[in-house]
Amino acid sequence: QVQLVESGGGLVQAGGSLRLSCAASGRTFSTYAMGWFRQAPGKEREFVAGLTQSGGVTYYPDSVKDRFTISRDNAKSTVYLQMNSLKPEDTAVYYCAAAQDIWQVRTGRVDYWGKGTLVTVSS
Repeated sequence: QVQLVESGGGLVQAGGSLRLSCAASGRTFSTYAMGWFRQAPGKEREFVAGLTQSGGVTYYPDSVKDRFTISRDNAKSTVYLQMNSLKPEDTAVYYCAAAQDIWQVRTGRVDYWGKGTLVTVSS
């Protein structure tokens, strides 16, 4: 069992930056591929970023590529999402996710979800 707790959300102006953190419980964090998803009001949850167990390979959709960076610290059992050049359309609840492999993360078939943290980008 893995519990995921997100933090770092808040209100930011367009063009600003935020860094989200996701702390994982348990001793097996390093065995999970990790990812971030988001869900805006009235929209479906969408994949935002993912990385492999070692952190050596990352994936992003075009909508956030070159603006968002996912990273992990296995010693701290934490995954991060650095978000730069934020836009109003980035406003959403952001969820951390864990899965056995990166393909599960990329397709949303994850094993564990966090409860989310709200990011609001004002224009």
